[in-house]
Amino acid sequence: MKDKACRVCHKISEDVKVCPACNSSDLTTFWSGFVIFVNAEKSAIAQKMGVTGIGKYAVRMSR
Repeated sequence: MKDKACRVCHKISEDVKVCPACNSSDLTTFWSGFVIFVNAEKSAIAQKMGVTGIGKYAVRMSR
């Protein structure tokens, strides 16, 4: 199964129907590019994206 990105928080997960980070069911397989955050609190990119946790996040989504 393809990885899905949450349209609300951009978290990428595999084989889920609900986002484990924000509990949204608004997921898509139409995303491109990703960033992996190890320490989001110190990352300027994470702050611009609004990410506070560690993990894999989609950069761009469509549909």
